[in-house]
Amino acid sequence: MIKILKWLSVVATIGMMFVLLGGALVTKTGSADGCGDSWPLCEGEIIPTTITPELIIELSHRMVTGIVGFAVLGLAVLAWRHIGHIREVKFLSFLSLFFLILQALIGAAAVKWGQSDFVLAAHFGISLISFASVFLLMLLVFEVDQKFDAKSLFIKRFHRIEIYALTIYTMLVVYTGALVRHTESNLVCGGWPFCNNNAPFAFSEYTIPQWIQMGHRLAAAILFIWTVIAFIQMIKNYRSNHIMYWGWIITLSFISLQVFFGAMIIFTRLHLGTALLHALVISLYFGMLSYFVLLATRSGKYEKQTQDKPNISST
Repeated sequence: MIKILKWLSVVATIGMMFVLLGGALVTKTGSADGCGDSWPLCEGEIIPTTITPELIIELSHRMVTGIVGFAVLGLAVLAWRHIGHIREVKFLSFLSLFFLILQALIGAAAVKWGQSDFVLAAHFGISLISFASVFLLMLLVFEVDQKFDAKSLFIKRFHRIEIYALTIYTMLVVYTGALVRHTESNLVCGGWPFCNNNAPFAFSEYTIPQWIQMGHRLAAAILFIWTVIAFIQMIKNYRSNHIMYWGWIITLSFISLQVFFGAMIIFTRLHLGTALLHALVISLYFGMLSYFVLLATRSGKYEKQTQDKPNISST
């Protein structure tokens, strides 16, 4: 059964990546209305009579989400039954399903009744949480046979707090990035890293879309600098632990690629492949942070248990 769980967890994780990229593709190609105001059918038909590129993209995204939904459901049920004794499994199983259903409902509501850009911007972040939950479930499945040496790791309290804060802040940055897409503010600034490199501090001339774009760039720059600082701290304190050492090297690589692809979106004038890579890399970066959160919560629980032991023995 563990072998089946491993295969299913990999399929579900890869499937969730396609769901994320599919949602980004729908937004970036303006295909959100590809099926009209009909959901789950396209134009109210099982087999649409009028086929357009936008319809194909939107309908494909819906089909992939539905298929992956069954894979996630199977993974959640089997993981709950067979490795539910692992403390995080039941919570992650619920989380993966809940947020997958939530993002589907928000998408359906946007099709049927429309939503503001600020509400739609939360759609990608919700999908990201579902992806991270499935990703962590996959790691826990593979951890069963001790291929991940996570039990020998204790993360200090200060570093745990930093990991939590960095993860929450990443969600904020992801939201601002999604807001850039939904407000069509991608190309309102012709320069990089400033909106206008010839007049970098001409803030009084900014339009609202330019403020949204530059707000995202500032938030992303802070995220990059914060990740570099965290990387230095983690490597310095946990160099002997392979998970922390290589994990933070990978995490730093992802955030560096994210900055690169963010700049390339401007230089390539919103090239579709570059924009999708931008969405992919931030998803992988968030997945790594989520695993560090899981490890940090384990360290927190271990610290609490060791502190409670003297009290128990004294009574």
